[in-house]
Amino acid sequence: MADDQFTDPELAALYDTLNSSEPRDDFAFYLPLIMSAQAVLDVGCGTGTLLHDARRAGHTGALVGLDPAPAMLERARAHPDIQWMLGTLGSAAWDQEFDLVVMSGHAFQVFVEDDELRSALQGIRTSLKPGGRFAFETRNPAVRGWERWDKEYSSEVQDASGATIRTVCAVETPVTGDRVTFTTTYTGPAWPEPQVSRSTLRFLDPDVLLAHLAAAGLVIVEQYGDWDRTPLTPSSPEIITIAIRPY
Repeated sequence: MADDQFTDPELAALYDTLNSSEPRDDFAFYLPLIMSAQAVLDVGCGTGTLLHDARRAGHTGALVGLDPAPAMLERARAHPDIQWMLGTLGSAAWDQEFDLVVMSGHAFQVFVEDDELRSALQGIRTSLKPGGRFAFETRNPAVRGWERWDKEYSSEVQDASGATIRTVCAVETPVTGDRVTFTTTYTGPAWPEPQVSRSTLRFLDPDVLLAHLAAAGLVIVEQYGDWDRTPLTPSSPEIITIAIRPY
């Protein structure tokens, strides 16, 4: 994976602040799916907010959050009624244990190499029961959203102590192929000097995405272009996909 954001405890503490717009349209989409499934795996769960919401909404089944960043899971573990696991799909050994696997927050895009993606999708298929669903989203490359990230993801927020934290996003250009590399610089009193996080995300078009899912034995059953379930078009901002393990 090529994403090193929020591995620092101070940055992990900022994650929910930086992603706290209410209501979150992606959570509103995924939460009913989670509530209708008995056993759920959240891959790239971060601080665990989505699973926290499900438990608060009355989910009584198995909820498991998986993330490779210890600092993020440390915050998630403030809610002990959910199973939190440090690692990646490649390090897990689930076998037909889940009715639903979900990846929110565009976490799917961190699989930048074909072998990483193949391994992840195989791990997801193996973890699903026959008929189980995999729900996730990836940004639509056709709309070239990264060209607006310098404005969308640069801001000032206040941390828990009230201190002002400044974030500046910069995309490395020129962008070629299906990978976008960017840096996020964090400046604030918690650090003696600015903290720079460098990440790469992969933008797959719908046909390539379909081919990868099919190769892993996953079948697309629903696909949308935005969180209101509008159809996927070339101008849609998202490629929101629900796939099943048929057998």
